[in-house]
Amino acid sequence: MKPAPFDYARPTNVAEACQILAEAGGGATVIAGGQTLMPLLNLRMSQPFILVDINGIADLKGVSRIDGGTRVGPATRQAEALRDSTLAQHLPALVTALGHVGHYQTRNRGTVGGSVSLGEPAAEMPAAAVALGASIEITSAQGTRMVKAEDFYIGPYMTVLEPEDLVTGIVYPDWPDGHVVLFREVAQRTGDFALVGMVGALVLEGGKVARAGIAWFGMGPTPIKARQAEAALIGKALAEIDPDAVAALAVADTAPFDDHHASAEYRRTVGKRIFARTLREALDLRSAA
Repeated sequence: MKPAPFDYARPTNVAEACQILAEAGGGATVIAGGQTLMPLLNLRMSQPFILVDINGIADLKGVSRIDGGTRVGPATRQAEALRDSTLAQHLPALVTALGHVGHYQTRNRGTVGGSVSLGEPAAEMPAAAVALGASIEITSAQGTRMVKAEDFYIGPYMTVLEPEDLVTGIVYPDWPDGHVVLFREVAQRTGDFALVGMVGALVLEGGKVARAGIAWFGMGPTPIKARQAEAALIGKALAEIDPDAVAALAVADTAPFDDHHASAEYRRTVGKRIFARTLREALDLRSAA
Protein backbone atom coordinates (compact mmCIF):
# COMPACT_ATOMS: atom_id res chain seq x y z
CA MET A 1 0.00 0.00 0.00
CA LYS A 2 0.94 3.64 -0.36
CA PRO A 3 0.23 6.58 1.97
CA ALA A 4 -2.95 8.57 1.59
CA PRO A 5 -2.37 12.02 0.06
CA PHE A 6 -1.01 14.70 2.41
CA ASP A 7 0.56 18.14 2.33
CA TYR A 8 4.18 18.48 3.38
CA ALA A 9 5.71 21.26 5.47
CA ARG A 10 9.35 21.71 6.47
CA PRO A 11 9.53 24.56 9.01
CA THR A 12 12.90 26.12 9.86
CA ASN A 13 12.15 27.10 13.46
CA VAL A 14 10.03 26.00 16.40
CA ALA A 15 7.60 28.92 16.19
CA GLU A 16 6.80 28.11 12.56
CA ALA A 17 6.30 24.43 13.36
CA CYS A 18 3.96 25.23 16.23
CA GLN A 19 1.95 27.62 14.08
CA ILE A 20 1.46 24.91 11.45
CA LEU A 21 0.36 22.42 14.10
CA ALA A 22 -2.05 24.94 15.63
CA GLU A 23 -3.64 25.78 12.26
CA ALA A 24 -3.99 22.12 11.30
CA GLY A 25 -6.68 21.55 13.92
CA GLY A 26 -5.43 18.09 14.82
CA GLY A 27 -4.79 17.04 11.21
CA ALA A 28 -0.99 17.30 11.31
CA THR A 29 1.62 14.70 12.23
CA VAL A 30 5.26 15.42 13.06
CA ILE A 31 8.04 13.42 11.40
CA ALA A 32 11.68 13.33 12.44
CA GLY A 33 13.17 9.85 11.95
CA GLY A 34 10.04 8.19 10.65
CA GLN A 35 10.97 4.68 11.77
CA THR A 36 7.48 4.09 13.18
CA LEU A 37 5.51 6.66 11.21
CA MET A 38 6.50 5.59 7.69
CA PRO A 39 5.11 2.03 8.02
CA LEU A 40 1.93 3.48 9.56
CA LEU A 41 1.56 5.86 6.62
CA ASN A 42 2.10 3.08 4.10
CA LEU A 43 -0.50 0.91 5.82
CA ARG A 44 -2.82 3.94 6.03
CA MET A 45 -3.09 3.44 9.77
CA SER A 46 -2.04 7.10 9.99
CA GLN A 47 -3.60 9.55 7.55
CA PRO A 48 -2.55 13.12 8.39
CA PHE A 49 -3.58 16.04 6.24
CA ILE A 50 -0.16 17.64 6.78
CA LEU A 51 3.19 16.02 7.49
CA VAL A 52 5.41 18.40 9.45
CA ASP A 53 9.09 17.58 8.95
CA ILE A 54 11.15 19.01 11.84
CA ASN A 55 14.55 17.95 10.52
CA GLY A 56 15.27 21.49 9.32
CA ILE A 57 15.03 22.96 12.84
CA ALA A 58 18.57 23.22 14.21
CA ASP A 59 17.37 24.02 17.73
CA LEU A 60 15.83 20.54 17.99
CA LYS A 61 19.13 18.72 17.44
CA GLY A 62 22.15 17.97 19.59
CA VAL A 63 23.14 17.46 23.22
CA SER A 64 23.97 20.33 25.56
CA ARG A 65 24.77 20.87 29.19
CA ILE A 66 22.43 23.06 31.20
CA ASP A 67 22.37 24.05 34.85
CA GLY A 68 21.90 20.82 36.81
CA GLY A 69 21.45 18.51 33.85
CA THR A 70 21.76 17.59 30.20
CA ARG A 71 19.36 18.55 27.43
CA VAL A 72 18.84 16.30 24.40
CA GLY A 73 17.18 17.74 21.32
CA PRO A 74 14.29 15.52 20.19
CA ALA A 75 15.52 15.36 16.57
CA THR A 76 18.93 14.03 17.66
CA ARG A 77 19.62 10.74 15.89
CA GLN A 78 19.94 7.79 18.21
CA ALA A 79 23.27 6.87 16.64
CA GLU A 80 24.61 10.38 17.32
CA ALA A 81 23.46 10.26 20.93
CA LEU A 82 25.08 6.87 21.33
CA ARG A 83 28.45 8.37 20.34
CA ASP A 84 28.06 11.61 22.30
CA SER A 85 30.81 12.18 24.89
CA THR A 86 28.62 14.36 27.12
CA LEU A 87 26.01 11.62 27.46
CA ALA A 88 28.72 9.00 28.00
CA GLN A 89 30.09 11.03 30.91
CA HIS A 90 26.91 12.23 32.57
CA LEU A 91 24.23 9.68 31.57
CA PRO A 92 25.86 6.26 31.03
CA ALA A 93 22.56 4.49 31.79
CA LEU A 94 20.92 6.33 28.88
CA VAL A 95 23.80 5.40 26.57
CA THR A 96 23.58 1.76 27.67
CA ALA A 97 19.86 1.74 26.91
CA LEU A 98 20.43 3.45 23.55
CA GLY A 99 22.72 0.62 22.51
CA HIS A 100 19.75 -1.76 22.67
CA VAL A 101 17.33 0.39 20.65
CA GLY A 102 16.46 -1.30 17.37
CA HIS A 103 19.33 -2.02 15.01
CA TYR A 104 22.36 -0.13 13.73
CA GLN A 105 20.47 0.86 10.59
CA THR A 106 17.36 2.13 12.41
CA ARG A 107 19.43 4.09 14.94
CA ASN A 108 20.94 6.05 12.05
CA ARG A 109 17.49 7.51 11.32
CA GLY A 110 15.53 7.06 14.53
CA THR A 111 15.55 9.97 16.97
CA VAL A 112 15.67 10.13 20.74
CA GLY A 113 12.63 12.39 20.85
CA GLY A 114 10.67 10.20 18.48
CA SER A 115 11.06 7.18 20.72
CA VAL A 116 10.31 9.17 23.88
CA SER A 117 7.25 10.78 22.28
CA LEU A 118 5.82 7.55 20.85
CA GLY A 119 5.67 5.87 24.25
CA GLU A 120 6.05 2.27 23.09
CA PRO A 121 5.60 0.33 26.39
CA ALA A 122 8.40 -2.12 25.54
CA ALA A 123 10.92 0.48 24.34
CA GLU A 124 14.09 1.53 26.14
CA MET A 125 13.99 5.33 25.72
CA PRO A 126 10.67 6.05 27.48
CA ALA A 127 11.67 3.83 30.42
CA ALA A 128 15.11 5.46 30.64
CA ALA A 129 13.47 8.89 30.78
CA VAL A 130 11.22 7.75 33.63
CA ALA A 131 14.01 5.99 35.53
CA LEU A 132 16.46 8.87 35.32
CA GLY A 133 13.91 11.52 36.28
CA ALA A 134 13.81 13.33 32.94
CA SER A 135 11.41 16.12 32.09
CA ILE A 136 9.83 16.60 28.67
CA GLU A 137 9.84 20.13 27.26
CA ILE A 138 6.63 20.71 25.28
CA THR A 139 6.04 23.77 23.13
CA SER A 140 2.91 25.02 21.36
CA ALA A 141 1.73 28.33 20.00
CA GLN A 142 0.53 29.08 23.54
CA GLY A 143 3.96 28.67 25.14
CA THR A 144 6.28 26.08 26.70
CA ARG A 145 5.75 23.75 29.63
CA MET A 146 7.74 21.00 31.33
CA VAL A 147 6.22 17.62 32.19
CA LYS A 148 7.97 14.94 34.23
CA ALA A 149 8.50 11.78 32.22
CA GLU A 150 6.66 9.71 34.84
CA ASP A 151 3.58 11.90 34.24
CA PHE A 152 4.00 12.07 30.45
CA TYR A 153 2.72 8.55 29.68
CA ILE A 154 -0.94 7.79 30.32
CA GLY A 155 -1.53 4.57 28.34
CA PRO A 156 -0.20 2.45 25.49
CA TYR A 157 1.09 4.93 22.90
CA MET A 158 -0.78 7.63 24.79
CA THR A 159 0.83 10.74 26.24
CA VAL A 160 -0.24 14.14 27.53
CA LEU A 161 0.65 15.69 24.16
CA GLU A 162 -2.13 17.65 22.48
CA PRO A 163 -2.40 17.78 18.66
CA GLU A 164 -0.83 21.25 18.59
CA ASP A 165 2.09 20.27 20.88
CA LEU A 166 5.69 19.69 19.84
CA VAL A 167 8.33 18.04 22.01
CA THR A 168 11.26 20.46 21.94
CA GLY A 169 13.64 18.86 24.43
CA ILE A 170 14.27 16.09 26.92
CA VAL A 171 16.06 17.27 30.06
CA TYR A 172 17.83 14.70 32.23
CA PRO A 173 18.96 15.74 35.71
CA ASP A 174 22.56 15.16 36.72
CA TRP A 175 23.60 11.89 38.31
CA PRO A 176 26.91 12.05 40.23
CA ASP A 177 30.07 10.67 38.69
CA GLY A 178 30.57 7.01 39.52
CA HIS A 179 26.92 6.14 39.97
CA VAL A 180 25.84 2.55 39.40
CA VAL A 181 24.14 1.72 36.08
CA LEU A 182 21.39 -0.90 36.00
CA PHE A 183 20.20 -2.36 32.71
CA ARG A 184 18.95 -5.67 31.40
CA GLU A 185 16.38 -6.79 28.88
CA VAL A 186 15.08 -10.04 27.45
CA ALA A 187 14.00 -10.09 23.79
CA GLN A 188 13.30 -12.80 21.28
CA ARG A 189 16.00 -11.44 18.96
CA THR A 190 18.56 -8.67 19.12
CA GLY A 191 16.85 -5.43 18.15
CA ASP A 192 13.33 -6.65 18.92
CA PHE A 193 11.19 -4.86 21.47
CA ALA A 194 11.84 -6.31 24.89
CA LEU A 195 9.59 -8.94 26.42
CA VAL A 196 10.87 -7.70 29.79
CA GLY A 197 13.37 -4.98 30.60
CA MET A 198 14.65 -2.71 33.35
CA VAL A 199 16.85 0.38 33.40
CA GLY A 200 18.05 2.62 36.16
CA ALA A 201 20.80 4.07 38.31
CA LEU A 202 21.93 4.09 41.94
CA VAL A 203 24.03 6.63 43.81
CA LEU A 204 26.16 5.35 46.69
CA GLU A 205 27.42 7.62 49.44
CA GLY A 206 29.30 6.34 52.44
CA GLY A 207 28.56 2.75 51.50
CA LYS A 208 24.79 3.35 51.41
CA VAL A 209 22.30 3.94 48.61
CA ALA A 210 21.55 7.65 48.61
CA ARG A 211 19.51 7.85 45.42
CA ALA A 212 17.74 5.38 43.17
CA GLY A 213 15.90 5.62 39.86
CA ILE A 214 14.57 2.44 38.26
CA ALA A 215 11.90 1.75 35.64
CA TRP A 216 10.48 -1.24 33.79
CA PHE A 217 9.66 -1.60 30.11
CA GLY A 218 7.58 -4.38 28.60
CA MET A 219 5.90 -4.85 31.97
CA GLY A 220 2.68 -2.89 31.50
CA PRO A 221 0.84 -0.36 29.35
CA THR A 222 3.47 2.34 29.95
CA PRO A 223 7.00 2.57 31.33
CA ILE A 224 6.62 1.77 35.03
CA LYS A 225 8.64 3.30 37.84
CA ALA A 226 9.74 0.72 40.44
CA ARG A 227 8.76 2.92 43.35
CA GLN A 228 8.69 0.27 46.07
CA ALA A 229 12.11 -1.04 45.07
CA GLU A 230 13.57 2.46 45.04
CA ALA A 231 12.20 3.16 48.51
CA ALA A 232 13.55 -0.15 49.82
CA LEU A 233 17.04 0.60 48.52
CA ILE A 234 17.47 4.18 49.68
CA GLY A 235 19.38 4.42 52.95
CA LYS A 236 20.49 0.79 52.91
CA ALA A 237 24.11 -0.33 53.19
CA LEU A 238 25.19 -2.75 50.48
CA ALA A 239 25.41 -5.65 52.93
CA GLU A 240 21.84 -5.03 54.08
CA ILE A 241 20.29 -5.31 50.62
CA ASP A 242 18.48 -8.52 49.71
CA PRO A 243 18.27 -8.44 45.88
CA ASP A 244 15.52 -11.08 45.77
CA ALA A 245 13.34 -9.18 48.23
CA VAL A 246 13.87 -5.90 46.37
CA ALA A 247 13.07 -7.64 43.07
CA ALA A 248 9.80 -8.90 44.49
CA LEU A 249 8.86 -5.34 45.44
CA ALA A 250 9.84 -4.10 41.99
CA VAL A 251 7.62 -6.66 40.24
CA ALA A 252 4.74 -5.78 42.56
CA ASP A 253 4.57 -2.35 40.90
CA THR A 254 4.13 -3.79 37.41
CA ALA A 255 1.04 -4.63 35.38
CA PRO A 256 2.16 -7.18 32.76
CA PHE A 257 -0.20 -8.63 30.20
CA ASP A 258 -0.61 -11.68 28.00
CA ASP A 259 0.13 -11.34 24.28
CA HIS A 260 1.33 -13.60 21.47
CA HIS A 261 4.95 -13.07 22.55
CA ALA A 262 4.73 -13.96 26.25
CA SER A 263 2.32 -14.36 29.13
CA ALA A 264 1.96 -12.05 32.08
CA GLU A 265 3.24 -14.82 34.35
CA TYR A 266 6.34 -15.23 32.19
CA ARG A 267 7.01 -11.51 32.42
CA ARG A 268 6.63 -11.49 36.21
CA THR A 269 8.88 -14.52 36.67
CA VAL A 270 11.59 -13.36 34.29
CA GLY A 271 11.31 -9.77 35.50
CA LYS A 272 11.95 -10.79 39.08
CA ARG A 273 14.94 -12.90 38.08
CA ILE A 274 16.63 -10.31 35.88
CA PHE A 275 16.02 -7.56 38.43
CA ALA A 276 17.59 -9.58 41.26
CA ARG A 277 20.50 -10.70 39.09
CA THR A 278 21.22 -7.22 37.75
CA LEU A 279 21.08 -5.65 41.20
CA ARG A 280 23.24 -8.39 42.73
CA GLU A 281 25.89 -8.12 40.02
CA ALA A 282 26.00 -4.33 40.25
CA LEU A 283 26.35 -4.33 44.04
CA ASP A 284 28.92 -7.12 43.99
CA LEU A 285 31.05 -5.17 41.55
CA ARG A 286 30.79 -2.05 43.67
CA SER A 287 31.66 -3.99 46.85
CA ALA A 288 34.73 -5.47 45.16
CA ALA A 289 35.84 -2.01 44.11
